[in-house]
Amino acid sequence: MLRRTTLIAVLAALLLGSCATEPPVAEYSGPGDYKLAIDQLRSLIDREMSKNDITGLSIALVDDQTIIWQQGFGYADLENRIPATPQTVYRAGSIAKVFTASAAMQLAESGKLDIDRPLAEALPEFSIRSRFDNPAPITPRNIMFHHSGLPSNFLDGLYVREPARFDTVVGAIRDEHLAFPPNYVFSYSNLGMALLGAAIEKVGQQPFDDYMAQHFFAPLGMTSSSFAAKPITKAYDRHQAIEVFSLRDMPAANLLSNVVDLGQFLKMQFADGMAGQQQILAPGSVHEMLRVQNKGFPLAFGQYVGLGWMMSGIDIPGGGPVASHGGSLPDSHSLMAMLPAHKLGVVVLTNSSTSHLAVTRISTQALRLLLAAKTGLARTLETPTHAAERPPTRAELRQFNGYFDSMVGLAKISTSSGQIDVDAAGHQFRLVPHEDGLLTIKYKLFGMLPVRVGAFEDIRLSMTSVDGHQIIVGRIGDESLIFGEKLQPGEIPEGFLDALGDYRIAGKIDGPSPDWLRLKEDHGILVGEAYFPEAPDLLLRIAFRPVSENEAVTAGLGTSRGDTLRLIKSGNGAMLGFSGIQLRRITN
Repeated sequence: MLRRTTLIAVLAALLLGSCATEPPVAEYSGPGDYKLAIDQLRSLIDREMSKNDITGLSIALVDDQTIIWQQGFGYADLENRIPATPQTVYRAGSIAKVFTASAAMQLAESGKLDIDRPLAEALPEFSIRSRFDNPAPITPRNIMFHHSGLPSNFLDGLYVREPARFDTVVGAIRDEHLAFPPNYVFSYSNLGMALLGAAIEKVGQQPFDDYMAQHFFAPLGMTSSSFAAKPITKAYDRHQAIEVFSLRDMPAANLLSNVVDLGQFLKMQFADGMAGQQQILAPGSVHEMLRVQNKGFPLAFGQYVGLGWMMSGIDIPGGGPVASHGGSLPDSHSLMAMLPAHKLGVVVLTNSSTSHLAVTRISTQALRLLLAAKTGLARTLETPTHAAERPPTRAELRQFNGYFDSMVGLAKISTSSGQIDVDAAGHQFRLVPHEDGLLTIKYKLFGMLPVRVGAFEDIRLSMTSVDGHQIIVGRIGDESLIFGEKLQPGEIPEGFLDALGDYRIAGKIDGPSPDWLRLKEDHGILVGEAYFPEAPDLLLRIAFRPVSENEAVTAGLGTSRGDTLRLIKSGNGAMLGFSGIQLRRITN
């Protein structure tokens, strides 16, 4: 859900993860014999739950119109010793986006919503500023495949104890700016899905949660599912109960469900939109949602997206396209994935903040095992191999030396030692070139000794130039994505230089927030630093690119970039504005 925050959490998990390999594919014993696959998954789940301190997990496997297996592991409520079962309700997080996109397609079928016309036609109250000349319109379609150019989030009131109604963002963002021109770059946007939900309310003529209950949950028999303003589930961090905060943007991430219900949703997908005798979605809508929408975009790099569905990121050899969507919240993680060509699917839901990597491993292995059992084509998983390591070339030392916006914030890369050393998020890494021209990542233990970390083994990096941007491209299996962009130092306006210093949030935030923030200059780059009490070993550093005397935007391409930082005129000392939040400089 909160993509940059999630990536930092994943970084921490990567550094602490082991190098365990995936179990082999089960032996084939006849078409449709899933017993060995289920046995292997039980073993894998037990190992992953133990290794990652996961308190509760539930899983369901689907073959076309049949639920093959569903089971709960661990505890839904550890304190009261209530076991997790298939019926346990979890926060399904951003799996909600697949449902919101489905509702938009349903309304398009009835002629109430045109997904290729400007969003403002369906939602006249919507407006946002732009710095771009003649931008393409924001449409329901480009919202659904995350190329709308909208900011990723509107942070003020996003993650709190008592959320406002999600459609309040429509008025709140009128003074915000587009982050990117529409149809330019993948930029995952919870804000966009909240606005699409407001449009669904408007043209559907009923509250969003009521619309979803009437048009999806009831006809699909999803009796335990709801869109709720406040979660009702428990969550854990290393088996310690933690406070569960609410998310304002209901259509983006506030789905409550269980694996039984989500299995019903997958069955509808495999039946071309049918559930029993009722057509929930037209076959054309189901197929269009699974069609890659950004193929051929210059900045796609193989990170493909359908409408609501992610169409890359999980690689199942021989399985054809994989459609999936995860649900990552600070307190829990989930994943729903399917092989449409084989009508096979998996749902994994958890109640634990440490489960992100485990959910992906379990879901991926489940699809591989299901495919082998259904087709009889067992495939041995190949261990990734790399060409031999070599010293960096002079050209590489020149290319990589400098500051980069990266997936975990501002990274400083130094090549003065003759190696490519990276300082990011308070940790040190080394990029190691290989004879094939790609680079791999080593973690520098105690900041000195480069060691391989199992979770980094599949990642290969390269540098490319697109549309004037020097980009580090990361490849994980068949997927590529933007890992970072090289930043060029520039002149910082006088107003921002005068505003350098330490800040605290003005007023009370009813939810998690940084202890304090610092605005500083670092070799010609304007930098914001944030310190979070929940992660004392991680430092989030964000580079800003000035665009006027009193505004700067988060540097880089993609999710959580392009957001506006403003200087606020105040007679009570320096103040900043960012995504609806005001910051006041701390005076000594």
